[in-house]
Parts: sequence; C-alpha cells; structure tokens
Amino acid sequence: MTTYTICVFTENTIGILNKITTILTRRRINIDSLTVSETERKGISRFTIVIRHESREAVEKLVRQIRKVIEVLAVFGYLNEDIAYNEIAMFKISTPIGAKPLDIETINKTYKAWVVYWHLTYVIIQKTGTEEEIFEFFDYIKPHEILEFVRSGRVAVSKSPQTLVDYLPEAEWEYYQ
Repeated sequence: MTTYTICVFTENTIGILNKITTILTRRRINIDSLTVSETERKGISRFTIVIRHESREAVEKLVRQIRKVIEVLAVFGYLNEDIAYNEIAMFKISTPIGAKPLDIETINKTYKAWVVYWHLTYVIIQKTGTEEEIFEFFDYIKPHEILEFVRSGRVAVSKSPQTLVDYLPEAEWEYYQ
C-alpha cells in the first residue's frame, strides 16, 4: 500500500465535506487522516486527505472525480516525497506523587515535545512530527501512564515552487478570523 496525500481547495460552503467523503466512500477508500481549514484566501478551504491504496491509477481517477465537484477549485495528489508534512499530538500523562519523574530534558531535546500544561497529578505534552515520530514518542512515554492521547490529521504543503496563487489568481488575498 502506498500513502497518498490529496489536497483539495474548495469554496467554503456547507455540505462540501459530505460531497468529497462520499466520493471516497463510493470507491470503498478509507480515509486515514482528514484535516480541513481555511486558506490564506478568503472563502477558500483546504482539505488534506491521507489515504493508502495499492493502485496509483485508482487514486488518479479519484482525483479526477473530486475535480468534477462544482465547489472544488483545485485538487492535487502527492506522494510523501512531494510534500512537507506534519501532525500534532497531545498526551495527558499521569504524574502522581511518588512516581518516577518525567525526564523533561529528554522529552524536549530528543523528542522535540513540549509540556503545555502542568497540573499536580498530570501534565499535557504536545508533540509535532510525522506519524512515525509521534508513535516513537508514544512508545517512550507509555511507561508513565498515558491518560489521554489525541492526534490531528496531517497538514501538508507541496514542495513544488507553484502555489495556490498560480491556480487561483483571481481570489482575494485576505485571511479573516
């Protein structure tokens, strides 16, 4: 199975998520990760969808099918080597009195993870990186009793010199909150 990242730029409209996920569901393709956010362009959203599939042709067909959705402005399919990407994970770790203390220096320097919240009986640690890096840290921190663990979807940017401007030059350059 090969991992593909599909980036879809759409008008920010109600129901577009359902239209896109229906296309994948009809083809019996499971979504490993899905992240949606506004882009630097007002009114334009970016979907980053990660799938695993054995057929490049099937993925190319999927991309062509997504392009047919009226609200879709652009769609790109990438292999991992074509993009810069990361995920974010949050770990709530038990820190009861008398337990083995966390090695914060190792957490920071070796795993590039950060404590974002301290409590008397637990800490919350944030780790960004690839799926492999996050699960490597997961294995390291596991003996400290993980109370909660959550991982975001992938965020990715193409390594190509082309940008959204090259595909949507008429859109406004205004980011709003």
